[in-house]
Amino acid sequence: MNRRDLSAAALLGVPFAMAATPVQAQAAGRGRLEVIQAAGRIRFGTTGDFNPMSFRDPATRAYAGHQIEAAEQLARDMNVRAEFVATDWRTLINGLQADQYDAVFTGTSMSVARAMAASFTTPWGRNAFVPLVRRQDANKFADWNALNARGVTIGTNLGTTMEQFVQQALPQATLRRVESPARDWQELLSGRVDATMSSLIEAAFLTREYPQLVSLFTTQPRNPIPMAFLTINDPVFVNFLNAWIVIRQASGFFDDIGRKWGVTA
Repeated sequence: MNRRDLSAAALLGVPFAMAATPVQAQAAGRGRLEVIQAAGRIRFGTTGDFNPMSFRDPATRAYAGHQIEAAEQLARDMNVRAEFVATDWRTLINGLQADQYDAVFTGTSMSVARAMAASFTTPWGRNAFVPLVRRQDANKFADWNALNARGVTIGTNLGTTMEQFVQQALPQATLRRVESPARDWQELLSGRVDATMSSLIEAAFLTREYPQLVSLFTTQPRNPIPMAFLTINDPVFVNFLNAWIVIRQASGFFDDIGRKWGVTA
């Protein structure tokens, strides 16, 4: 590895030995698809904190959710076993760069910053953002502009696209970043923030689970954004994943798991 490679690894916060692993695989002439087939396994990075996309079953502690079912179906179609690797939103890219997993299946929204550091597949669905508040505070916010005000504190999880959205679209509000494994909506329940920025997908789940919470402006969501799987910069593997998504969309698979988990694709 030359000096430039070392500098890039240092900027990503990746230990030297771990950063060298994907490079060694490429030097041996083996693409990621070939490596997965030879190993008989595909590794998925997942956060386990985004219900109904990726979460831990309370009884078994096994991963469950929309993205977990998608990952398991991909593994079956490839005739390999699925392995799930715990990660968090802040280190999704680092985990890919460090060869800790082959793809991220956790409900990632596409963003320019992420696309500059890794590869997105073709979108499998769409999402958008809405604010989540305590029910007794709902009348304090008549519209989106009411959130963009001094004295309003909005919580988001560190490393999410919601964090970027609040910074850019609601600059007058105070942003409170919450680091995993804690969640922003826990700060809302405890009264330490006035609102959180949530996706339509997660807000629907949270308002069912916690009746004291309510989502606002659901007919006027902001930041419509594609949702896609995230993986390494390997064109052959990305093309394979894109083909798999198209095939499974045509088969109705994404519609089926979307209905099961309340996720509109």
